[in-house]
Amino acid sequence: MVVAGVVLFPGAGSNREHSSLLCIEAAFDSTPVARVDFPYRRVGKKMPDRAPVLMQCVREEVMRYAHEWGTDPSQLVIGGRSMGGRMCSMVVSDEEDPLRVAGLLLVSYPLHPPGKPEKLRTEHLNRITVPSLWISGTRDTFGTPAELQSAMDLVAAPYSAHFVERKGHDLKGCDDDIARLVVEWTMALTA
Repeated sequence: MVVAGVVLFPGAGSNREHSSLLCIEAAFDSTPVARVDFPYRRVGKKMPDRAPVLMQCVREEVMRYAHEWGTDPSQLVIGGRSMGGRMCSMVVSDEEDPLRVAGLLLVSYPLHPPGKPEKLRTEHLNRITVPSLWISGTRDTFGTPAELQSAMDLVAAPYSAHFVERKGHDLKGCDDDIARLVVEWTMALTA
């Protein structure tokens, strides 16, 4: 399989210009990368839309870029930071119409709201059937390494995990390392 492109989505509090998304895009030499804003950001709002709207955006944008790049979604890696990655994981694992992609990128997956570990966002993880890469900080308040490991163990497909020591949800200062991990993992999918 050849990965023909990467489509990235930002977290709830940022946009397509987030430094880690820019760095990931710059790290790919010949593979096209798209960074996509969610609808609420496009109209200048700060509060995210509800999940169905965000998921529809993911589905439409992935299909649009697959068409633009002359490929099938099954040859694309999709994902992003925090909420962006979570929405991609929900589209890939949709019970009625899962989007078939080459791989799923989850940077700082928001496993639960900070301080509320009982509100896990795991109900769909067992339906993920594509390879995934999880990158999180060891001090992420949205999920500890142990909590995330338990969540990843629910995934029905191969996954890779990387925990960045002493970093929180923002993974501040780690953009180059994140980009390197993403490129290496993506290139391994084509091997």
